[in-house]
Amino acid sequence: MSENRRDRLDQPRDPGRMRLPKFDPEAFGRWSEGIARYMGTAKFIVYMTVLIAAWFAWNTLAPVRLRFDPYTFTFLTLILSLQASYAAPLILLAQNRQTDRDRLAMEEDRRRAAMQKADTEFLAREIAALRIALGEVATRDFLRSELTRLADELDEAALRREKRARMEWEEDHP
Repeated sequence: MSENRRDRLDQPRDPGRMRLPKFDPEAFGRWSEGIARYMGTAKFIVYMTVLIAAWFAWNTLAPVRLRFDPYTFTFLTLILSLQASYAAPLILLAQNRQTDRDRLAMEEDRRRAAMQKADTEFLAREIAALRIALGEVATRDFLRSELTRLADELDEAALRREKRARMEWEEDHP
C-alpha cells in the first residue's frame, strides 16, 4: 500500500520519511581509512605546507589585482576549517573501525589462549598419569636386581638340596 501511496500525487508523503541515497558502509569505511592514512603521512604534511606557503607567497607578493585572498587570508582559513571539519569525522571513523578490528583480534587471541591453556592442562594431566603409571612399572634396574636376588635364592636352594642329598646319601652309605 505504501508503494501506491508514494506514487500518488493527491496524498501527502509519510512524515519523517526522507529518502537519502544508499551507500555501502564498508566501502565508505575503507575510503575514510585511506584518507586518514594519507593525512597521517609526511607526504601530506609536505604537500599541505607547500600549498599554504604558495598561497601566502601569491597573496602577499603578487600584484594587488592578481591577489584573490588578501592579508588576513580569510578564504584560506575557510578552506582549512572545511578540511578539518571533514577530516576529524573521517579520522574518528577510521579509528572506530580499527578499534573494532583490534577487539575482534583480541577476542580471537583470548579464544586461542583458552584453547592452548586447556590443551596444556590436559597434557600436564596426561604426563602426571604416565609418571604415576611408570612408578608402578618395573624398571630395568629393578628387574635386574630382582632377577639377581632370585638367582641367588635358587643357587642357595640348589646348594641346600645338594647338601641334603649328600647327607641322605652318606646316611645310606656309611
